[in-house]
Amino acid sequence: MAFVINVERPVPASLPPIIDVEASGFGAASYPIEVGLVLPDGSSYCTLIRPEARWTHWDASAEAVHLVSREMLLKNGRSAAEAAREINARLRGMTVYCDSWYHDFTWLSRLFDAAERPQAFRLEDIRTLLNEAQAEHWYATRLQVQADLCLPRHRASNDARILQATLGRVRAAWGSPAPIRSDVQNATR
Repeated sequence: MAFVINVERPVPASLPPIIDVEASGFGAASYPIEVGLVLPDGSSYCTLIRPEARWTHWDASAEAVHLVSREMLLKNGRSAAEAAREINARLRGMTVYCDSWYHDFTWLSRLFDAAERPQAFRLEDIRTLLNEAQAEHWYATRLQVQADLCLPRHRASNDARILQATLGRVRAAWGSPAPIRSDVQNATR
């Protein structure tokens, strides 16, 4: 099941595409259950992913956070091949940013491997876009953006929208998108 959401408050085109992945849990056997993204024009895409036959790990504590049941995925999720095709179509050739690079990279790799197709975009950590002041104010700003947008957390497209809006707000308040030093970047992880 795919959701394309048009927002009343479009994001300035200077903001990069953002992606978020929700998963069956953490650990080596976890897999993606939902992918959401927000493009520079503010449009978004979100899809639930039907578990592959070999994807059996399920963490009830993760379900309590994202509120997506395995049964919902089996009923409404798209196949890995269909989800990968749709995501590639929207992100082809782009550099896309996320806030949990290691996990999102792993889950996207699992999705594209199951779909037997290459990922057509590059994934980067959003922290690489922050200068020192932006990194210092990121967490508090994200909390304020979450409150302002009133979006439920731990749904993929909502989290992507919150990240993109937070990036816009820290850029507006604390300067241009200069990269931060590696020691500051490591401190924000």
